[in-house]
Amino acid sequence: MNKQRLGGIILAAILVGAMVFYGYQRWGGSGSLPANEVLAHMPVDAGAVLFIDLDALRPSPFLSELYKWAPEPKADPEYTQFLESTGFNYESDLHRVGIALSRHGQETTLFAVADGRFDRRKIAAYAQQAGTRESQGGKEIFSVPLSSGTRRITFTFLESDRIALTSGSNLLSCWSPAPADSDALAWRERFRRLAGSPVFAVVHQNARAGTALSEQTPRGLRSPQLAALIDQLQWITVAGKPEADRLRVALEGEGSADAPIRQLSEVIRGLLELAEAGLSDQKMRQQLEPEVREAYLEMLKSADARQIDRGDTKSVRLIFDLTPKFLEAARTAMPVVPVAPQRKAPRNKATIRN
Repeated sequence: MNKQRLGGIILAAILVGAMVFYGYQRWGGSGSLPANEVLAHMPVDAGAVLFIDLDALRPSPFLSELYKWAPEPKADPEYTQFLESTGFNYESDLHRVGIALSRHGQETTLFAVADGRFDRRKIAAYAQQAGTRESQGGKEIFSVPLSSGTRRITFTFLESDRIALTSGSNLLSCWSPAPADSDALAWRERFRRLAGSPVFAVVHQNARAGTALSEQTPRGLRSPQLAALIDQLQWITVAGKPEADRLRVALEGEGSADAPIRQLSEVIRGLLELAEAGLSDQKMRQQLEPEVREAYLEMLKSADARQIDRGDTKSVRLIFDLTPKFLEAARTAMPVVPVAPQRKAPRNKATIRN
């Protein structure tokens, strides 16, 4: 076994299953729910937090469709050895995971808390083959090198069925529950809103996310106006909830000023109209297979963009469905639709409060 790659294998075993696709129970209710406990450990200085409840997702027909669509991974001898040595398999043994990404200067630090069926003795013995073990604050702290050899993954058992790990240098400071200050309450409020979805991500906007997204978008689909408006958002959330064989996705941008939210809502509706009109164009009909065009149209027709007024903050929310037809169509390149000139959106979408 190549000891240099042990850290990567441990990280992959705990997190890869959660990363395959971005509370299931109510936040803040009576009792201490597992999802709440995982999210309570997320650092308040994070730029983004991803939460996935795999126990809630596994029975979903949509997840079965996703597995059928996704290419089958190649067998990895080292991962096979990891399974044999530790008995841990993320496909069946990982329950839920919270992942936080924090940026300090030029360095991005990953921190995660994962619940699952862990054999503590076997995992500890496997980690010590290539790493180190020490005692800090009454906890066993294991540190193992990543495959590059220049960085390490540090982890500890918070409980027999819960692990905390980080790519940073101070694990103990990461997993301590956050104080009840304004930053922690802001994160908690967004977790509460999304608690009905088994998979969600929350991004605290402190960088030019719209510009970065535009730079990664194919030239024919870029919209400088859309990028500039996204840059003004303070929070971005995305949540997915299985409904039968489809996944209902809710994407929301939130800010304190009304005008940018109103403009963003108009731009999104205009782009949705443009995309639908483009797919109905005769030339596009000739370029796309009928089933591919139908899948794209089905997704667009399910889309609904609306504004939300919460008093202190304003949001624009986009909801749409991902279906098995869309997953199959995604194997084909997306049609390139020219960006439309901005225009007034229809006034039949009411502002709602939530």
